[in-house]
Amino acid sequence: MDRKATGVVAYLTIVGWFVAYFAGDREEAKFHLNQALVVNLAFIVLWILGYIPIVRWFVWIIRILLFIMGVLGVIYAIQDQDKEIPLLGIIKLLK
Repeated sequence: MDRKATGVVAYLTIVGWFVAYFAGDREEAKFHLNQALVVNLAFIVLWILGYIPIVRWFVWIIRILLFIMGVLGVIYAIQDQDKEIPLLGIIKLLK
């Protein structure tokens, strides 16, 4: 996969991230792989927190915002831009 395809696939799900990481252009798309990993891990954490009844409504609001951030990441990957997604873009997990 080229850089754009790797970036787009990485944002889809955690499975898409693994496909993009192992089958894609890892060095060129490292920025989007990192951003997508942060978004996907945040979705997993929110999925777990969603089982707590007291914070369930708040988790849904955060999920909607996180979905919008993921869509922005896909748009940036399609446009071949290395722009950080809002709020979560400063987190670096991959070196």
